[in-house]
Amino acid sequence: MRQPILSRLCLNTAAALLAAACATSAIAQTPQVRHFPTTQLNIGIHLIKAEVAQTEAEREQGLMFREKMGDNEGMLFLFGAPAGVCMWMKNTLIPLSVAFMDEKGVIINIEEMKEQTLDSHCAKRGATYALEMNKGWFKQKNIKPGTKIDGLPAK
Repeated sequence: MRQPILSRLCLNTAAALLAAACATSAIAQTPQVRHFPTTQLNIGIHLIKAEVAQTEAEREQGLMFREKMGDNEGMLFLFGAPAGVCMWMKNTLIPLSVAFMDEKGVIINIEEMKEQTLDSHCAKRGATYALEMNKGWFKQKNIKPGTKIDGLPAK
């Protein structure tokens, strides 16, 4: 009689270990959404709460795996010095608009970006900053190239 109880105990233990291993594996595969420190920017009367991505790793992560973003929220990318920069939307679940800016915060160009693509969207000349907002945000606010964004952090 001892054998069946021991067998059931072994089976239950094995099943519990397998379930734990599967749960751990699923957690390890779940993409991590990272949030970064924020700063307040303003474009005329429009206030923006922008997360700041300033390191290489932060810029690579950006808004990946986010499912939504508030109406006046965005992601500000700092490049340190004017550079030829491009953005893409790998693992980015929400459509975005990006404004590339020079060292003074003046918008160089604005590009519309479709979610989950590897299409390149590039600054038309050396950019020091880029600001991603929900798709169409700049157009809805009548913000165009040549407009200055205030409150940008030092490079």
